[in-house]
Amino acid sequence: MGVTRLKRKDRKNKTVSRLEVQALKLATNIEQGSRSAEPKNSQIAKNNAALDKALGK
Repeated sequence: MGVTRLKRKDRKNKTVSRLEVQALKLATNIEQGSRSAEPKNSQIAKNNAALDKALGK
């Protein structure tokens, strides 16, 4: 059987839903004390500390 192409509307829906999922993943809050909390020695924490130091905070 040949490969079926998605119609334009379906291709658009696929892209939009993928972007919505991506936005939701980025928008999730990290709660204090949760298992998903940032470890204190993570690279993100080090980067934030370096930025604060560079900006003189």
